[in-house]
Amino acid sequence: MFRKKDIFFKTLEDMSDLILETVERFAAAMNGELNDVAAFSKEMKEFEHRGDQYAHLILTELNKTFITPIDREDIMELTKLLDDVLDGIEASASRFDMYQISKPDTFIRKFGDVLHRSAVEIKSAIYLLSQKKLLAIQTHCVKLNELENEGDDLLRQSVKSLFQNVTDPIELIKHKEIYERLEETTDACEDVANTLQSIIMRNS
Repeated sequence: MFRKKDIFFKTLEDMSDLILETVERFAAAMNGELNDVAAFSKEMKEFEHRGDQYAHLILTELNKTFITPIDREDIMELTKLLDDVLDGIEASASRFDMYQISKPDTFIRKFGDVLHRSAVEIKSAIYLLSQKKLLAIQTHCVKLNELENEGDDLLRQSVKSLFQNVTDPIELIKHKEIYERLEETTDACEDVANTLQSIIMRNS
């Protein structure tokens, strides 16, 4: 029993560690110049692949385990949503290579900061889940909701700025898609919070 309990919570912790590691690398790249966008995109893909391996491990263990530390549907949903965050970061990063954008603008850097702060909250919440400190998770869920609202505001500001200042329609389309991808990733972080809140309600 305890071995199986460890494998689920430990792997969820590993996924939250990986999210933070990935976002730290992403945000650092956004605060500089991307001298090699292809290498950056490949690096982000490798992070995403590691996340897939963790997700596969959890699903494999679920298929072998009769009793789980929390509801198995909750474990599956949380795994999927953590994986969605990694997928969102990788999808955003891939656009820099696809569109050959090597100079992240102010809005992209701000999205990187929002995602970094979201990753910190996700990691704290997942570690509290492993410790069964369910009520303490709520603070982090509230913060994740607030950060998603910041992402919404950033999207509105960035798209407005694009239409006011960018005359090249191709450049406008490229940047608009990156902004939207980044905002969708903040949505994915909020989805993690919403699922954690459901787990709190069912287990408190």
